[in-house]
Amino acid sequence: MLTARLTNANVVTMDPAHPVAHDIGIWNGRVVGLDDAVTGLPAREVVDLQGATVLPGFIDSHVHLAWAGLKAATPSVAPCTRAADVLAVVARAAAERPPGAWVDIAGYDQRALGRHLTAAELDGVGGGRKIFMLHDSGHGCVVNSAVLDLLPASAAEGGGFLAESAMTAARRLRLPYSQEELADAIERAGRQCLAEGITACAEAGIGGGLLGHSPVEAGAYQLLREQGRLPLRVQLMAAGDTLRPVAAHAGDGIPRALDLGLRTGFGDDWLSVGALKVYTDGGMMARTAALTGPYVGTDTSGELQDTPERITDLIVDGHLAGWQLAVHAIGDRAADLALDALERAQRLRPRPEARHRIEHAGLIRPDQLPRFAALGVAAVVQPNFLRYFGDDYATVMGPERAPWMYRGRGFLDHGVSLVGSSDRPVTDGSPLRAVQFMVERASLSGRAIGPAEAVTVDEALYAYTAAGARACHWEHAAGTVSPGKRADLVVLGDDPRRVETSRIGGIEVVATYVDGVRTTHPGAP
Repeated sequence: MLTARLTNANVVTMDPAHPVAHDIGIWNGRVVGLDDAVTGLPAREVVDLQGATVLPGFIDSHVHLAWAGLKAATPSVAPCTRAADVLAVVARAAAERPPGAWVDIAGYDQRALGRHLTAAELDGVGGGRKIFMLHDSGHGCVVNSAVLDLLPASAAEGGGFLAESAMTAARRLRLPYSQEELADAIERAGRQCLAEGITACAEAGIGGGLLGHSPVEAGAYQLLREQGRLPLRVQLMAAGDTLRPVAAHAGDGIPRALDLGLRTGFGDDWLSVGALKVYTDGGMMARTAALTGPYVGTDTSGELQDTPERITDLIVDGHLAGWQLAVHAIGDRAADLALDALERAQRLRPRPEARHRIEHAGLIRPDQLPRFAALGVAAVVQPNFLRYFGDDYATVMGPERAPWMYRGRGFLDHGVSLVGSSDRPVTDGSPLRAVQFMVERASLSGRAIGPAEAVTVDEALYAYTAAGARACHWEHAAGTVSPGKRADLVVLGDDPRRVETSRIGGIEVVATYVDGVRTTHPGAP
């Protein structure tokens, strides 16, 4: 007997062998058949979906769940556009903390103010407490003198703004979050993912200095798994700086490894070790993404996270040790470095099925597209960056480079796997709103950004389902609605392929199924 049968549905399977269906049979958390294969079988529960559209559960291939959950519970200065308003929020938050305590503030973005706030300004409202105001990009922060006094004198040169490694140094001044705090934050963010139809995600870098909140962050995920509180499937990317030199046999070919030699693939259907996350540069919001030419109106072209030689060595060592690599590269200069290093790694030890990935691929020149294809590297993009920040990004890139940002068609036409993701909580995590941008290539203001990079609705949905599964080595169990695969599904109030493009982002997520268990969302029937 089936555990459940979903009937009277518009099933978009994403499986070319059986593109559409009307009935889905579920047994023990798996899809066991479609249409005639299951229509006549008895089931403990028969759910009439009344024509609703069913897709494979969305896969968000690049998120930060702990950060997202913590941010949601932290005082925020968004959407303040005046320095006085930001400082008022900081003053209220500081007043609630004991003298000498750390005060965390979220939602900071200097673009709304036209400049960075300074340590001196924060001193005036902090009451001697240590103020740490995180930039929305995750690549910088503003701190006050109480923090700067604990850092090398050179940290004060930015007036209170700390980027990249300097921010990491400030983070390391304090005790990490507890596992319970992290577990609560991850669960909170995971439930928001479920409400948006996401059934699996890749946590993009745990244990590292830049965004990592704890050296034992993986333990928080394991705690949730043990307690049955993990809302969705999670693949953990280990931050590159968690690798350590090992004394291994020459034949092992492993120059650096995690303790115990763990690498990509360890774990189960709910929680596993994914790629090794390696940073090359920063982000466009903080103007630290590494470009070959300066940001328009400035004399800066961003920065690399380390020397090119050390970044290359880490990428090569990770490849030799058997890892899938997820290389953060937003600017085109960073992408050059990433591609050069991956090319060197594959030359030293060919691994055609490594499925290395470049995370973000925010600005990719035309001459770089064939290199992606030749290396078999996937592009893991965040379309919602341009939906929400596109006006700013296009301005600072200029008319020649703006069409190269967060490409779609260019990757597909070169045979490069296009994978959708959000980088939650940097911006909105909704896959449907991202799909809408991928098709219309328009920011919220209506500005067209690289319209030639538009893809079809089917291609955009593929990026968030089947392509995401392949990028995470899940294609045998997820990404399509097919017999034998996990019953991870999203039920939508309309068909994204049949509505006006402008309506895709607003389609209701009626329910999400993980392992065949239905979660009904607020307001859904």
